[in-house]
Amino acid sequence: MRVILFTGKGGVGKTTTAAATAVHAARSGVKTLVMSTDAAHSLGDTLGLGLDGGVPHEVEPGLSALQVSAPRLLGASWQVVQDYLLSVLETLGVEGVVAEELTRLPGAEEVAALIELRNQVESGPWDLVVVDCAPTAETLRLLALPEALAWHLERLLPAQRRLIRTLRPAAAAAAGVPLPQPGVLRAVSGWHHQMREVQHILTDPQTSVRLVLTPERVVVAESRRTWTSLSLYGFVVDAVVVNRIFPDEAVGGRSPWLAAWRAAQQAGLAEVHESFAGVPVVRTPYLPSEPVGPDALAALARSQAGEDLMAPVVHRGMTVERAGDGFELVLPLPLAHARDLSLQRRDDELLVGMGDHRRLLTLPSVLQRCVVQGASVRGGLLRVRFVPDQEVWPRG
Repeated sequence: MRVILFTGKGGVGKTTTAAATAVHAARSGVKTLVMSTDAAHSLGDTLGLGLDGGVPHEVEPGLSALQVSAPRLLGASWQVVQDYLLSVLETLGVEGVVAEELTRLPGAEEVAALIELRNQVESGPWDLVVVDCAPTAETLRLLALPEALAWHLERLLPAQRRLIRTLRPAAAAAAGVPLPQPGVLRAVSGWHHQMREVQHILTDPQTSVRLVLTPERVVVAESRRTWTSLSLYGFVVDAVVVNRIFPDEAVGGRSPWLAAWRAAQQAGLAEVHESFAGVPVVRTPYLPSEPVGPDALAALARSQAGEDLMAPVVHRGMTVERAGDGFELVLPLPLAHARDLSLQRRDDELLVGMGDHRRLLTLPSVLQRCVVQGASVRGGLLRVRFVPDQEVWPRG
């Protein structure tokens, strides 16, 4: 199954672009679901219909739409955990209203969106799932969440099980802290399993991200940073969609104001092509009216100039290569600078930082027996050099 996620700075036409792609695919014979994780809930407005209840609605034959509902997805499983946390806080003397606020699940919308994506990919009748993501910052948190949450849950669950085995009911009563019931651990284990499945979906060769932007300097600058950050987390950007380009006939040489905008956009387009070299750039003209409804969205998709939006993904993930007497871990990091890079080794893991973003990589077994010798960023690639640790590497 193909999964395409759309994101970009707020106000650049991300939802409209995602919806237009979905309509175009469906009318081309691809059974398609377009779903939104954006709290703004504007997907229904773009399609010209109401999306409620957190279930897919048929827009037209071959096309359905879905707005994610966090309470519906997380209600039962989170309630079990929340009840346990409330009992702990009550034991500690925390006031009920305060305890209720403290036990609200942080990132509930993001977790719900990921669970819904997994549900639709695994059990839905779709050939293509188009995801209208929230603006850039929220999307980065969303896409980084499965790997990070799974990492923490993998460490939490064994500790909780050991605690329950160690603290018998009498000891727990003496300590004054209630033990989690089996249902709590089942809920947490279920989230861990789901997050691992989501991670597999997001890093699958048939999953890609599309950046939506307008040809303006500030927007292009943010999109460049987003590309680097997405690559850090292992996601592939397979197209850049540039919206709201003034057509030649709209300028006509008679309006200095329009002519100035046209010149600025041409400079912005040149920067886009230079910044995203090697990535298909799709250009969308500024339409005379707002595209609302499937027919208008289909017309928008037909007006786009550039590469085929449904082309196969070229996946470029982390690799390990032989390098002389050692190895190199290679991770695509387009537009990255060495001055923004930080590396830290933690046992069998490597913490890679780029600007404000961090990713904890579990090293392949061959690198776990090595030490880091150095790192560099060249040609859009982070290369971390490892050499065998003579204390653990078998000697010939």
